[in-house]
Amino acid sequence: MYLLTMTLTLNQFLLLILAFAAVVAVTFLVILFIQLRRTAKEGEATLTAIRELVHNLNETNQKVQGRINEVSDVLHSAKETASNFAQASLFIATKMIKPSSKYWPFMFPLIRFGWQQWKKRKKQKEDGNV
Repeated sequence: MYLLTMTLTLNQFLLLILAFAAVVAVTFLVILFIQLRRTAKEGEATLTAIRELVHNLNETNQKVQGRINEVSDVLHSAKETASNFAQASLFIATKMIKPSSKYWPFMFPLIRFGWQQWKKRKKQKEDGNV
């Protein structure tokens, strides 16, 4: 049989290699561009989600700041109340209790006696009504 053998010249061989390299390069670039397009779409979706999260975070921050302001007002009022209570208790201790403490030994037995009498009357009323 007769086989056709074709011999390639050096120029033809180099052209074949260059064509093959060009096909490989174009294929690589097409795959790269497809991947870049997918990455760009995902990046865009991620940026949209990030914008939404930042917006929500700003709203949350504003709400928290408002609550902090309310709490600071309440704390200021509580501090003022505690200060007024301390002044009132100091006044009661220095102006009322301490000067009257010399009369307490006489007052306590009278108060206790009155308390006992009141309890007896209350008990008698309950027993009489039943």
